[in-house]
Amino acid sequence: MKLFKSLFAVLLMITCVNSVLLAKVIVEGSTTVLPVAQRAAEEIMDSNSEIEITVRGGGSGVGINSLISKKCDIATASRSIKDSELQKASSNGVAPKAYVVAMDGIAVVVNSSNQVRKLSKAQVKGIFTGKISNWSEVGGINEKIVVVSRDSSSGTFEAFNELALNKEKVRADALMQASNQAVATTVKNTKGAIGYVGIGYVKDLSDVAIDGVKAAPETVLSNKYPYSRPLFMYTNGPAKGEAKEYLDFILSADGQALVKREGFVGLK
Repeated sequence: MKLFKSLFAVLLMITCVNSVLLAKVIVEGSTTVLPVAQRAAEEIMDSNSEIEITVRGGGSGVGINSLISKKCDIATASRSIKDSELQKASSNGVAPKAYVVAMDGIAVVVNSSNQVRKLSKAQVKGIFTGKISNWSEVGGINEKIVVVSRDSSSGTFEAFNELALNKEKVRADALMQASNQAVATTVKNTKGAIGYVGIGYVKDLSDVAIDGVKAAPETVLSNKYPYSRPLFMYTNGPAKGEAKEYLDFILSADGQALVKREGFVGLK
């Protein structure tokens, strides 16, 4: 009986030690950055069994608010943090530190049955704000335009709203979606649809040239593509510990190769 108790005590101690050694990192936010964040987490955990990294989407605003309320270690965002969010963070003792981890182009995509493959910035703005409502007005067939947009908690929504719409409101009948993948799926399955997604989500969709320029790594890095933007990860103060290890990997040559494999644009 004493031997059994001793063995049980040793096993309990080992379990406790292992649980202490298992460092946990929570990453939350942008669905645009999500594929990169998830793949990086998998590669790090494959090489280091003492780290557990949880990655969640929800949108840039969700991630930043989670960082401000100290519910995550890293917030991913497809937009810059707002002044109002910085003030809220400061009042809660949080000092967000930004890391640019990749570049992205917000690609305008249409249903594959649509023959329109070129639009001007003015036409894009007109379509998404409701001034243009039929494809025949921009060189297409006589077909109603179905606008598909991200929801307002999305960093992609805010970036597109600023870059493409000059902060005008998206048309009231737009189909608002909670993720890049949802936008991609809706556009793919809806005749007459047009939407926008991060470049890594284009894949088998039909993307449109804007003023003669398509979203591509070279046009994004050179800022020739008009809807180019950086992708961020935020920490509370300079990254340290396992969060720093995670960010260091993403910013390394291997991490940037991963960024490119996921369809986004590396920093170099």
